[in-house]
Amino acid sequence: MTQLDERRDSALGEGRTPEDPWNTPERSALRELATTFTRREIVPNLPAWEESGELPLALHRAAAEAGLLGIGFPEHVGGSGGDLRDMAVTTEAMMEAGASTGVLASLFTHNIALPHIVEHADDDQIRRWARPTLAGEKIGSLGITEPDTGSDVAAIRTTARRDGDHFVVNGAKLFITSAVRADFVTTAVRTGGPGAHGISLLVVEKGMPGFSVSRSLHKMGWLCSDTAELGFDDVRVPVSNLVGAEGTGFVQIMRQFQTERAFLAVQAYATAARCLALTLDWVRARETFGRPLSTRQVVRHKIVDVATAVDVARTYSRAAIDAALAGDTDVTKISMAKNVACDACDLAVDTAVQLHGGMGYLRESEVERHYRDARILSIGGGTTEIMKEIVAKLMGL
Repeated sequence: MTQLDERRDSALGEGRTPEDPWNTPERSALRELATTFTRREIVPNLPAWEESGELPLALHRAAAEAGLLGIGFPEHVGGSGGDLRDMAVTTEAMMEAGASTGVLASLFTHNIALPHIVEHADDDQIRRWARPTLAGEKIGSLGITEPDTGSDVAAIRTTARRDGDHFVVNGAKLFITSAVRADFVTTAVRTGGPGAHGISLLVVEKGMPGFSVSRSLHKMGWLCSDTAELGFDDVRVPVSNLVGAEGTGFVQIMRQFQTERAFLAVQAYATAARCLALTLDWVRARETFGRPLSTRQVVRHKIVDVATAVDVARTYSRAAIDAALAGDTDVTKISMAKNVACDACDLAVDTAVQLHGGMGYLRESEVERHYRDARILSIGGGTTEIMKEIVAKLMGL
């Protein structure tokens, strides 16, 4: 029997049930904080940000002042503490309050730009990039995907050739979130030979000669999240900007992918839950032929299908996160969770638009935005097909 089992049995013996780690007093307070912040700072401004195509730096500062920007990062690097469960609770609350995954992708891009730097624990790098980013003063991006390379990270072509105290970087990156506004990009580069062992992580900073935003990309969804193609033309980057040891970039990327995929799973089921809530309100209020839509059996059954999918996705995704936090290294759970949550999200956004009818097709409808934004969730962080391949290989297929 483990110590955890003993504590649980002791609690049950005293007539108490174990505390739900997702609903502790601290996390309830965090949920309330995220809800209030979203309704005050995000919801009134979201249409304007969708039009402008980016978030203002002021939102990052406000989120930092509220203590939300640093959730999941230790206090000694400028964060607010907490873990992946706290990040998930924040995401759930913000989506329930009317945010969008486009906002989350852009506001919290540092969740994928900083972990490698924080894990490496170089004091100078933390001072230069982690602390100011978590304070809302800088914006960071993660540059992995290239015009010819997506999920096959080991095949990246952007090169970094050593020249004295610098690396000379040449190549291009594509589909890079927050890169238009980014002050720095944690960039996957090839410092060695072919394959995974030749990849390193190098921080490339705005203003370095030869580093440019080739073009800002116009997307189907995530309109308020700036996305760019980046160009590197003989960019001289100091060796001190190397994150971790040379040749360890692939391992670092793979290790952090699990957190990114879990975060995307939460975004997916949280979007589905938000669309379910919006649709419930709509079908109860909307009347056709003298009766509310909610009295129609076909409508009720559609709603039940969505509610079931949302509950399954949330339950399984939370269980996968719990397992990961407990030290379980089985990546099949997170991969499965991402796919299950994305399937639930696809069902929810499609049903929401369908039941809203013509109103659901208008830009003024919130469910229309979720419909557009949801499409990227089963692509980003590893496609549905890649997730299935990961699971299949670990099953020995």
